[in-house]
Amino acid sequence: MIGTLNEGSLHAQLKEWYAKDGDLIEHPVDGYVIDLVRGGLLVEIQTGGFAPLRKKLDRLLETHPVRLVAPIARERRIFRMDPDGEVLSSRRSPKHGRMEDIFGRLVSLPTFIQRDGFEIEVLLTVEDEYRVHQSGKSWRRQGWVTAGRALESVDDSQSFASAGDLAELLPDGLAETFTTSDLAEHLSSSRRLAQQMAYCLRLQGVLEISGKSGNAIEYGRLA
Repeated sequence: MIGTLNEGSLHAQLKEWYAKDGDLIEHPVDGYVIDLVRGGLLVEIQTGGFAPLRKKLDRLLETHPVRLVAPIARERRIFRMDPDGEVLSSRRSPKHGRMEDIFGRLVSLPTFIQRDGFEIEVLLTVEDEYRVHQSGKSWRRQGWVTAGRALESVDDSQSFASAGDLAELLPDGLAETFTTSDLAEHLSSSRRLAQQMAYCLRLQGVLEISGKSGNAIEYGRLA
């Protein structure tokens, strides 16, 4: 398994899952290779951060509508493998992804959602992650590094074509003004995710800085 599994495996499986009859796969457009071309729509599938796509998306959006498809692992099984590809152990990750996690990637291109023709589709997935041991690597994981990921299923999807669509992810019950601590509490999330969400929505014109509460910045919705 180790010989054939790599970080591109998940991307290839998602592309196969997403493709429909008539789609052009790995098709050249304007000097770039596009994952899927569906009529006039360009579909790019990105399993990692969005920063590497900034230049490509900027250029393509000048002449084409683009859909960026982003998987987020709702559930993940982690397998530790020996050098021969045999499974040494397996466990379920305690981390559970959610739609709101898309803001962690959007910080790389927070205002692209305001571009004409641009949309994001988030897929909530079940994935398997395979790790092998490499001495001197990944000290936080005591040398266990990711060798590849594989798709088990896609459980849900949601499309976002505007800042207003993303604003729907703000939780109910927020006060008229709130801090990122308040937002994290209502989301039942980390403060970091709340900060990423507030940052993106502010740049997208959904939120504004309305003042301070002690040392904490307060945000409010723009009408």
